[in-house]
Amino acid sequence: MEVLKEKVEEEAAATERAEAAERGEKLLRPLDARREEAPMTQEMLRDLEKKLSEIEIVVPEQPLTFTKDSIDISKLPLSYQSNTLKEEHLLQVADNFSRQYSHLCPDRVPLFLHPLNECEVPKFVSTTIRPTLMPYPELYNWDSCAQFVSDFLSMVPLPDPLKPMVQEEEKVPSKKYAIKPPRDLSSRFEQEQEMKKQEEMKGQEEKQRREEEARLLEMEKANIDPLHGLRVHSWIVVLSGKREVPESFFIDPFTARSYSTQDDHFLGIESLWNHKNYWINMQDCWNGCKDLIFDLGDPVRWEYLLLGTDKSHLSLTEEEDDGMNDNDDVENLGKEDEDKSFDMPPSWVEQIEISPEAFETRCPNGKKVIQYKRAKLEKWAPYLNSNGLMCRLTTYEDLECTKTLEIKEWYQNREDMLELKHINKSTGLNIDYFKPGHPQALRAHSYVSMQPEMDRVMEFYETARVDGLVKREETPSSMTEHYRGRSDFLSYRHVDFGPRVKKLALNSAESNPRPMVKITERFSRNPEKPADEDVAERAFLIQEERIQLRYHCRDDHITASKREFLRRTEVDSKGNKIIMTPDMCISFEVEPMEHTKKLLYQYEAMMKLRNEEKLSRHQAWESELEVLEILKLQEEEDDTHTLAISIYDTKRNEKSKEYREAMERVMHEEHLRQVEAQLDYLAPFLAQLPPGNKLTHWQAMCVKDECLSDFKQRLIDKANLIQARFEKETQELQKQQQWYQENQVTLTAEDEDWYLSYCSQAMFRIRILEQRLNRHKELAPLKYLALEEKLHKDPRLVEFLKVFV
Repeated sequence: MEVLKEKVEEEAAATERAEAAERGEKLLRPLDARREEAPMTQEMLRDLEKKLSEIEIVVPEQPLTFTKDSIDISKLPLSYQSNTLKEEHLLQVADNFSRQYSHLCPDRVPLFLHPLNECEVPKFVSTTIRPTLMPYPELYNWDSCAQFVSDFLSMVPLPDPLKPMVQEEEKVPSKKYAIKPPRDLSSRFEQEQEMKKQEEMKGQEEKQRREEEARLLEMEKANIDPLHGLRVHSWIVVLSGKREVPESFFIDPFTARSYSTQDDHFLGIESLWNHKNYWINMQDCWNGCKDLIFDLGDPVRWEYLLLGTDKSHLSLTEEEDDGMNDNDDVENLGKEDEDKSFDMPPSWVEQIEISPEAFETRCPNGKKVIQYKRAKLEKWAPYLNSNGLMCRLTTYEDLECTKTLEIKEWYQNREDMLELKHINKSTGLNIDYFKPGHPQALRAHSYVSMQPEMDRVMEFYETARVDGLVKREETPSSMTEHYRGRSDFLSYRHVDFGPRVKKLALNSAESNPRPMVKITERFSRNPEKPADEDVAERAFLIQEERIQLRYHCRDDHITASKREFLRRTEVDSKGNKIIMTPDMCISFEVEPMEHTKKLLYQYEAMMKLRNEEKLSRHQAWESELEVLEILKLQEEEDDTHTLAISIYDTKRNEKSKEYREAMERVMHEEHLRQVEAQLDYLAPFLAQLPPGNKLTHWQAMCVKDECLSDFKQRLIDKANLIQARFEKETQELQKQQQWYQENQVTLTAEDEDWYLSYCSQAMFRIRILEQRLNRHKELAPLKYLALEEKLHKDPRLVEFLKVFV
């Protein structure tokens, strides 16, 4: 180890450092407590060097996650299996830095500097980071990027919660030979006694288990943690300043949650690093991280490893800055050409490449299970489950996770827009939450059973419905609906049902509706009507044949007007039609008016209410049908599990996939035609000539004539082939027609169907062959002339045939 050179500066110089000679190693700045001491002599330096050399830095031999058995290291790049000269130099600088740190701070834990990688090669922690820009916009923001990393990581507890790495225990080799077990000579009576004893022991163990659970519950309430403040953890810190980050905050990589630097969960920081440098926290963490100042340019609070890397600097006043510059000019005179800095080597890891499939899968193998205390979280990749299940959170009552309390399931890409399903196992209550887009604009559905006419609550997106329905509550004997924003100012409807005569069925509301006993409706205030004429509540007592009205109360009144209509049969005992009688309307008016006492007014009001009663009964019946439709739709969706697929998802969208495959076939056929057109049509004829000799005029004329003659013969052969197929199909059709004429009387219906089908197919083939033959006769001369023109323009024959062009 080289001798350290230390220099004492004046009190105004706050950046006092020690320099290492020859190898350019980073110089460690003494602590604040040593600044006011006297300058160190050579003997003191030798004594310090001896003490530092005696300090041993323990480097773990086995990594926690990766082993030789899980990774084929032979396929890894060379940078994984060895270190460059610059990396070796950095490891020596880090060892020197660690020795000085352990000497100056013997009470603190050893630094985490260069763990072993997959190939058991020590690598500095900063070189394991390689900033990479990914082509996915979801990774541009910290929250979605942290969630993506959290899904990829699998939480594995450390064997020792106080150390980041431990050595792997040696496996005991199994014995090759084993002694055969002796014969069972035990007594049956002894076995029975042993079983009784085991049952007693199980009872005692069950009792002890209950007592242990009670004790654990008490300990949980006391919140006693024997390892509080000693556990090791790593997380991300985002510093303020760049990219409009107003203040620094923490990110937990395993949960993707963000925390303030003032959070009580974080008890202290030993060190932090990025891809450029490594810093040690020299601040006191007696109050957790609440009082820490994250100014990495302050060497008093953060001791850095490398001197020449980019780092933020302290903001100084102009006087301090000028004074320091003057001193530096004097002291650094003659040292301008000497550069003792050392920058971080490039990262040894390969650039991260994430395929679209892997980015969508996220979790390893598309599924991830995280076990918590009394809870279990399961995650799946999109479209991995046929029902669109993406995440499930199960909470338990006991520590063994055997008694389920509730289940929450999150869904995506469902055609029924189901987003969340909440199941309470203790009460049996199920709550389904839907995103906007449901056919009935359903927002939430609370139920115990999917059977109709049971206790349930439905909430809707009222802005997406024409009737403005917000909420519907149903019981076996009633139905309550709440409205908002209607033009008729209806805000509430309650329907009481009587017992049904026939048996209940799934479509009972349509075939056998429940008898309605009473319908109560409430209305909001209509400012265009007087309060005495604006109905606030009306009740249709159907079986009692009564209609009750209650009007809105005026602002300067304490009571509201009321009116009740009694319906009677249409005719009296003598058969005369009853129009209206005074006793059919009972009213209480706060300020009576003359026109309301007239029978004509009352009759018209009663006739209008009768029509509105029919309308209300019809709307209540439609509500029952809508409930049945929603239940049927949800049951079908649970059975079929139909998922919505985007038109841009060419991998899963069948229509898009078929269209893409059709386009690929067309392009492939076009490519084959182009290749066929580019074939050398003279090659078979030129191959018959002696090789190496120059083509003569006579040979060129022979090659041209032979090529045209061969092409002409091929055209004739093709026409003859089409003609032969045409004649064959015609003869077969004539034979079948003759057979039909001879056996027409004795044919069955199946034979006639077969004959008609055959005739249809045969006529189709004959027409196609006839069209192909006619088209060939039209194109054959044109193809012949085109080939002749190509031969005249061919560069190998053009000088011999140019006379004929």
